[in-house]
Amino acid sequence: MVVDPGDEDPVLAYLGAHGLALTAILTTHHHPDHVGGVAALLERYPVPVFGPGKEKIPGRTHVVGDGTVVPVPGLGLTLTGIDVPGHTAGHIAYFGEVEGVPTLFCGDTLFAGGCGRLFEGTPEQMWASLSTLARLPAATRVYCAHEYTLANLAFALAVEPDNADLRARQSAEAGKRARGEPTVPSTIGIERATNPFLRAALPGVRAAAERRAGRALPADVDAFAELREWKNTF
Repeated sequence: MVVDPGDEDPVLAYLGAHGLALTAILTTHHHPDHVGGVAALLERYPVPVFGPGKEKIPGRTHVVGDGTVVPVPGLGLTLTGIDVPGHTAGHIAYFGEVEGVPTLFCGDTLFAGGCGRLFEGTPEQMWASLSTLARLPAATRVYCAHEYTLANLAFALAVEPDNADLRARQSAEAGKRARGEPTVPSTIGIERATNPFLRAALPGVRAAAERRAGRALPADVDAFAELREWKNTF
């Protein structure tokens, strides 16, 4: 299966190189860099396309909402949809066990060290969505959709410069990129320890947001919203 194929060429190249056939396409939201390759892949592989029911997904054959069970054809794999609005109004994530390990495909809601911009949703929606994902098991592998990790961690260090876990992660991830390796997947446990957008309720993170805002931020979502605005111009 492929998740969020924004471009068909790398998918076709991978399938060809490994002698594989595509059995399903999963999409998390409607942005072109996540669905741009769907039509071309369907020309070669007329497979089921799973996607959020609240958004326009090209070629979608199966609507996914919160709690929808997604049996992935040909793989003996079952995932479950999770509503995670915020980046877009109808954004969906997929969660389940892959090879015995809890696994999350979260699109642009949660990033390694960060979160997506609020293009269509509200801070309240995104904070609720991230809080839902943060409650998944710590061992959950987090497959986000972009390699933004080093930039996200630079921002995270501006928020929490004394976070030892964060400094260790920044060093490890920089080493991966220097070797040409991806930083994805992360885990929920790592994100809880180092991602400021999951840590907005903590006193130190809230204090950093308040210094940036120049005012008190009484609610957790207020601190989150200030962090997201800060990151927008970081």
